[in-house]
Amino acid sequence: MVGVSQPGDPAVLPVDMPTGTKEVEERHRFDTTRLVALLRREIEEFDGGLEVRQFRGGQSNPTYELTDGTHRWVLRRKPPGVLLPSAHAVDREFRVISALHEVGFPVPRARLLCEDESVIGTMFFVMDYVEGRVLWDASLSDFSPGARASFYESIIDTLARLHRVDYEAIGLGDFGRPGNYFARQASRWTRQYRASETVTIPEMERLIEWLPANIPDDASISIVHGDYGLNNLLVHPTQPRVVAVLDWELSTIGHPLGDLTYQLSQRRMPSNALHGLDDATLAARGIPTEAEFVAAYCERTGRGGVANLDFYLAFHCFRSASIMQGIAGRVKQGTAAGERAENVGQLVRPLAEQGLELASRMGA
Repeated sequence: MVGVSQPGDPAVLPVDMPTGTKEVEERHRFDTTRLVALLRREIEEFDGGLEVRQFRGGQSNPTYELTDGTHRWVLRRKPPGVLLPSAHAVDREFRVISALHEVGFPVPRARLLCEDESVIGTMFFVMDYVEGRVLWDASLSDFSPGARASFYESIIDTLARLHRVDYEAIGLGDFGRPGNYFARQASRWTRQYRASETVTIPEMERLIEWLPANIPDDASISIVHGDYGLNNLLVHPTQPRVVAVLDWELSTIGHPLGDLTYQLSQRRMPSNALHGLDDATLAARGIPTEAEFVAAYCERTGRGGVANLDFYLAFHCFRSASIMQGIAGRVKQGTAAGERAENVGQLVRPLAEQGLELASRMGA
């Protein structure tokens, strides 16, 4: 598989998600006349011919491959229809990858942002196509133990590098409100969940009450990707290393442990990305245990350790449940982008149950 990730898919989704491109779905089609004119003006190497295909599998922003027969680009747009407040922020994606690319962080080069909805019907941006593979199986069953170890080192190194970026120095000082990250996130995702809620889930109600009242005292601040899962890391075509971090829709200025524990949450959630492998088996396969992952990250970022890990993991179960509920709501409205979007609503309750189980270890 080469190309971009399937956007907006938290790490709890099945490992056999569809990849590659397909013909553009009827509901996501648009007239290309104005787009061609815009590309002619803004991208020097564009020669005028245009073929458009849609990436498969994404649940959030419809994403397309553009080619003129010689060059390739990727177009990310807001979906059509009524949207949840603050969701599908393609303009924020464009801004953060533009800034990070300038300092050499591995993201695609952003080429243009179009806020004029008359061009294709919604706001969108275009970025360069980066060659690589999208992986869904965190156990990396096709890798050797040495390649697995190298790839996980790359995952940790890339995350630590992001969190060491001086966000003010690259013009992102106003990209988010520093401080109170988890309080703001709990409030945001509660609102998003309520906006798409279909049934009452007692475990979600308890998490909504408990999380804001039990936020650990840690005021760390950095750029936060917000969706740092395996599926949003583009892997070199032949080498076990990250070549680009994709899908910055949820990025902000926030708490770095939000990204760290999102990555770790893949191991704890209902569809366990590592298939419940124990520490000894992980070590034999070249995959760091949770403790080793945390220690390696802390070494690279200068942290003394991570206290209250269960809180952060419980929060990510809650947040992922809210995202899944939002996707289920878009299915009901007919605006969901992913081919399997109708299935993800079934994950809301198990995620809430897992989150409350983690929170219960801290007295919830």
